[in-house]
Amino acid sequence: MKWIRLRYTKWFNILKDGLHRNNPIVVAVLGICSSLAVTNRVENAIAMGLGVTFVVMASSAFISLIRNFIPGKVRMVTYMVIISAFVIIVQMFLEAYFPSIASALGAYVGLIITNCIVMGRAEAFAVKNPVRYTLVDGFASGMGYTLVLLVVSIVRELLASGTLLGYQIMPDTWPNWVVMSIAPGGFFVLGLLIWGIREWSKFYETN
Repeated sequence: MKWIRLRYTKWFNILKDGLHRNNPIVVAVLGICSSLAVTNRVENAIAMGLGVTFVVMASSAFISLIRNFIPGKVRMVTYMVIISAFVIIVQMFLEAYFPSIASALGAYVGLIITNCIVMGRAEAFAVKNPVRYTLVDGFASGMGYTLVLLVVSIVRELLASGTLLGYQIMPDTWPNWVVMSIAPGGFFVLGLLIWGIREWSKFYETN
C-alpha cells in the first residue's frame, strides 16, 4: 500500500509541476512565439495546444523507451528526428481533417519541432525516467501550455471580434478591438496573465 501511495503521489506532483509550478509558459517562459501567433482565435489555440501535447507525450515516451541505447554524442539529433516524426503526423492529421485550421496555423505546426517545451521535456525528464512517468509529465506540460493558450485566445477573440468558436457572443454594437487580433494584443494579454498568475502564486505560498 505504501508503494502504491508513493507512486500516485509522484504522479500528482508531476501533474502539478507541469500545470502550475513549472508551467511551460508562465514559469519557464517557453513557447512564447507560438502563444502570441496562434491565440487570435480559440480553435487555433486548441489545435496547437493539443498538437503540442500529443507531440511531447509521444516523443518523450519513445525517447524514454530507448534512452539506454541513445549515444550521448548524438542524443540531441536523435531527439529532433523523433520529434519531427510526430510533428509530421500532427501536420498531416490537421491537413486531412481540419484544413482551415491547418491553413490558419501555417508554419507554426511545423515549428513544433523547435518548440523548447518538447525538447526541454525530452532532455530534462524523458531521458531520465521510465515511460509511465514520462507520459504523465508530457501530458502535464502539454496541458499547462494548452490552458494558457486557451485563456489568452478567449480574451483576444472576444475583444477582437466579439465571437467564440465562430459564435457571436458580444452584442452587435460591440466595437472590435483590432489590436487584439495582432501580435501586440497577444503580448499584452499574455503579459498580464503571467503577472497575475505569478502574483497569485506568491500570495498562495505565503498564506
